[in-house]
Amino acid sequence: MNSPLWTSEDAAAATGGHDEGQWEVHGISIDTRSIQPGDLFVALKDVRDGHDFVPNAYEAGAGACLVSEPVSDVPALVVDDTLNALEKLGVAARARSDAFCCAITGSVGKTSVKEMVAQMFRAAGAAHWSVKSFNNHWGVPLTLARMPKDTARAVFEIGMSTPGEIAPRSAMVRPHAAMITKIAAAHLEGVGSEDGVALEKSGIFAGLEPDGIIVLPSSDKYFEFLKDKALGYAPDAKLWTFGGNDANAFVISNQSDGVSSTFTLSVFEEIVSVTIDAVGEHWGQNVASALLVALASGMTAADAAAALNGYAPPDGRGKAEWLDLADGGRALLVDDAYNANPESMRAALESFAARPASRHLIALGEMKELGEDGDERHLELAGPIHDLNPAETFLAGADMEPLSRVLKERIITTWESNSKDLAKKVNNSLTDGDALLIKGSNASGMRVLADELRKWSKVHAKRDDGARTN
Repeated sequence: MNSPLWTSEDAAAATGGHDEGQWEVHGISIDTRSIQPGDLFVALKDVRDGHDFVPNAYEAGAGACLVSEPVSDVPALVVDDTLNALEKLGVAARARSDAFCCAITGSVGKTSVKEMVAQMFRAAGAAHWSVKSFNNHWGVPLTLARMPKDTARAVFEIGMSTPGEIAPRSAMVRPHAAMITKIAAAHLEGVGSEDGVALEKSGIFAGLEPDGIIVLPSSDKYFEFLKDKALGYAPDAKLWTFGGNDANAFVISNQSDGVSSTFTLSVFEEIVSVTIDAVGEHWGQNVASALLVALASGMTAADAAAALNGYAPPDGRGKAEWLDLADGGRALLVDDAYNANPESMRAALESFAARPASRHLIALGEMKELGEDGDERHLELAGPIHDLNPAETFLAGADMEPLSRVLKERIITTWESNSKDLAKKVNNSLTDGDALLIKGSNASGMRVLADELRKWSKVHAKRDDGARTN
């Protein structure tokens, strides 16, 4: 068996807690539904109190539980505060590791770029990375605490919704390279303006290691501001850029068949090509930025590009798949339902136009946390939607209702207060050869629509398979 991630002695020393019994664990979980035998279950107090699930954790095979309430006759680590203890485990895991660490943030693209970097790091050796979008006050320390001692390269995603969240997380990660993908209008309720977003995102450089590497988008309107902030945090750091033709990494050309794209790039004047299962100019910027991080970790441009070939977006991030329809035909689903802000909406609509289809249909959910200008920013989507000229548009959520009234003047548009009520209408509208884009903020529930369509697709696929075997 592999060496343990944590022993009771090491975990107690890291947290200052009291270990009940001698134990060792090989993973860490905060959710008993996904716990693996031998994991340490951390009983966080959030929407639900994790202590209510401690018995479930032991039943699922937990090697021990991290708790702040008394236990008896079971392996455990007892602390005053479980979140604080998780943070201390994360700090200790980072301190004992010689891994090259990278931290990524940005208003758009950070999860996709993180996944690109993780794919390249895995090809180069022992790698560690944030799963899903574990990028908040518990996600970052959890990812750190899960990092094995023998990790060679690690990439961490760090997000925010309110001021003051990114810099402390960066200080935990202590990255050797830190990146901002782009500044855009997102989480405005928490920080008030795009200027506030830029200020908060610049906190990613707060923990940058001495002689580290700053990675910035050269064409971003906040480039000079971010550069000054980054060098203020880390005066001895190197500045690497991506985006424009004067950057260290930029796209020379892009060829796409509407399903995949091949980007030819210059990376420190070396020419490489990368083919990914995604469409749109913004994906080229993601590739360029990810390649810089790979180079910062010691990989060559050629090896990094080869490792990135075949990349496909994570679920809900623009991944394309086929839906089987009731009439025996198929439609292409582009599932970008995980999150949305005005910038990512425009990019998604623009790239969706390049998808080959007999008809283009779109289903959009409202964008959350846009602050006082939310109504205006929703209405501003009318231009990009008109440019796409979809055959039908489906909108969900109260913030989308004003936009629906504007679109109805030129485009067949259906609005519902929630995404679930759209499902049958979207399904009934799909015909063979269609392409459908689904996008919205996570809280808009557009994933429900995507999942309903997948469910019906499976039913149609089983029926067709049965007909062929009879």
